[in-house]
Amino acid sequence: MTSSNIVNIAIVLVYLAAMIGFGFWGKRRTKNNADFLVAGRRLGPMLYTGTMAAVVLGGASTVGGVGLGYTAGISGLWLVAAIGTGVLLLSLLFAGRLQRLRIYTVSQMLQLRYGHQATQTSSIVMLGYTLVLCATSTSAYATIFVVLFGWERWVAIAVGGAIVLVYSAIGGMWSITLADMAQFAIKTIGVFLLMLPFALAAAGRDGGFEALRGRVAESFFQIDGIGVQTIVTYFVVYTLGLLIGQDIWQRVFTARSPTVARWGGATAGIYCVLYGIAGALIGMAARVALPQIDVTAGGKDAVYAEVASALLPVGLGGLVLAAAVAAMMSTASGALIAAATVARTDVLPFVSGLLPGRFGKSSGADKAEQNTDPEHDVRANRVWVLLLGIVAILIAILVRDVLVALTIAYDILVGGLLMAILGGLVWKRGTGIAAGVSMALGASVTVIALLLYATGVIPSDDGVYANEPIYFGLAASLLAYILVSLLTPATDSRVMAAWRNRLSGAENPAEPDQPASVNQR
Repeated sequence: MTSSNIVNIAIVLVYLAAMIGFGFWGKRRTKNNADFLVAGRRLGPMLYTGTMAAVVLGGASTVGGVGLGYTAGISGLWLVAAIGTGVLLLSLLFAGRLQRLRIYTVSQMLQLRYGHQATQTSSIVMLGYTLVLCATSTSAYATIFVVLFGWERWVAIAVGGAIVLVYSAIGGMWSITLADMAQFAIKTIGVFLLMLPFALAAAGRDGGFEALRGRVAESFFQIDGIGVQTIVTYFVVYTLGLLIGQDIWQRVFTARSPTVARWGGATAGIYCVLYGIAGALIGMAARVALPQIDVTAGGKDAVYAEVASALLPVGLGGLVLAAAVAAMMSTASGALIAAATVARTDVLPFVSGLLPGRFGKSSGADKAEQNTDPEHDVRANRVWVLLLGIVAILIAILVRDVLVALTIAYDILVGGLLMAILGGLVWKRGTGIAAGVSMALGASVTVIALLLYATGVIPSDDGVYANEPIYFGLAASLLAYILVSLLTPATDSRVMAAWRNRLSGAENPAEPDQPASVNQR
């Protein structure tokens, strides 16, 4: 092992130890349910912007963005630009209203808006999505541990996953917020202040940035060089997914005011676009400075690590590797607490309500129990984070191609839930029955289309990664939502009054952090 590797390993180990420390710091600030799940709804502009940017810029944005720049040039920015666009749209169009609702989950918004039990099925889809997202991110940063420490894959996943699990469970969203701010700082320094200037200097040492033009294909400077269809894919998958993802909404709920949610989020979206441009430029420069990298069979993901080890001085390369780990851990921790929140707040009451006799318990009873003993409530949340964290680690170990599972989860999330969620926010005539039918039909059509494409019944080079299943699901979902809304009675006036009351920012005096149950309305 070389001295440079030892220094890099030491830097990454210090970073991992700091993550555990953030867990104990967050524990001191966690006193009740709101503290654990949404950081007490007290984040100001700086913390909010940093944590929002951190949670959306994961391994695909950081490592994948540089790899796309290496293979496609400047058009490699579109993946991260699509993510940034999703954050911008969510922040400018909906974040202010979502923050005023003072809820915890997407399913709670649907129940508050429609007052219909059929919307509770959305929690099952959201739980699957967040759990698979956590497992995918865990597998991603474990690959760096495999290279850095020489561990077996399962050991790297177990150790890395345990670190995220521990600091997330100890302090909840407060721990995750502080960790994300550190990760945001490390990613900013690593990408903008280290990788970008060093890579450009190495590639253009004989004539500056313009020297790149004579050393790469002309397509590397075409903004659509990666292909229009690929660009459309990024916006369909990432932009639409970000609009309705529980992990992103939960960060919106941490803002201390609608203004912070709106403009802090917009700032994070702009930062994401700049991050994508930087990643593409780093990849382009690496194509000139390090032309020998094998990018076949997914090897483009190795470009980031090659730049860190070959183009940066000893020590700085370790910081850049820590930035990659930070990107993936921030996504994993955000997805983990989102999964735990959905499981306890939505899925458990929904499933319990379906069980007979003493096994069933209403969500209203659960909420009453939670509010009478805040310390018990926090402990219960920690248990859920621990349990689902273990499940995510096992999925990451046992499932080799978790990317397929994430693709399926994304497709069902967007194809099934998008219309009911956005429709509830923008169309007063939308009804609960329509939302339920829309979600069921959209998800079903998406799944059937996925099976047809994956099995080759419908020929496609993309197979399970084809865009068409989402399009079919969205079309079916939209049609059902509009038609059923027009054919069914309008939403009960009491439900709409409660919805308008919450949107106005007025607190529910009985349960300020929970939507009233359907019966209470």
